[in-house]
Amino acid sequence: DLHEIMYSLVSLLGMHENTKITWNPLPDALMVNADKTQINRLFTNLLQNAIEAIPDDRPGQILINEEIRDNQILISVNDNGGGIPNETQSKIFTPNFTTKTSGTGLGLAMSKGIVEKAKGEIWFETSEGEGTTFYVLLPLLQ
Repeated sequence: DLHEIMYSLVSLLGMHENTKITWNPLPDALMVNADKTQINRLFTNLLQNAIEAIPDDRPGQILINEEIRDNQILISVNDNGGGIPNETQSKIFTPNFTTKTSGTGLGLAMSKGIVEKAKGEIWFETSEGEGTTFYVLLPLLQ
C-alpha cells in the first residue's frame, strides 16, 4: 500500500526545518506489486533530493500529488528548488553521477531501477531557478 509508505515518509521528513511537505493522497488505498522496502527507498530518495534542492535562502515547498491513469498511479513530487541545469539533465539517472559534495550519485539510478522492476516509469520536468517535479507511474494491483 503506497499510502502506508508515503504516510511514514511525510511524517518523518515533514519535520525538516524550513521546508513544508504537502501530500494530497487519494481517498482509496493504492496497492502496487512491488517490494515495500524498495518503494520506500524510491520515495525516500525523491523526497530527500527535493529537500536538498531547495536553496537555504527560501522557504521550502514540496508538493506530492496522486492521480489515477488507466489502472496506474501517477505520483508527482514537486519542489521549489533550483531546478536541474540543462547540461546535467541527460545524466540525472546515470550511476555515480552527482552534483552534490556528498553522496554516491546512485540515488536516482537506483530509483529508476526500482521503478522499472515494478514495470513503471520515472521522469522529470524542471525549470532552472524555479524547481523540479519527478513523476513516478506504477501499475496498480488489480
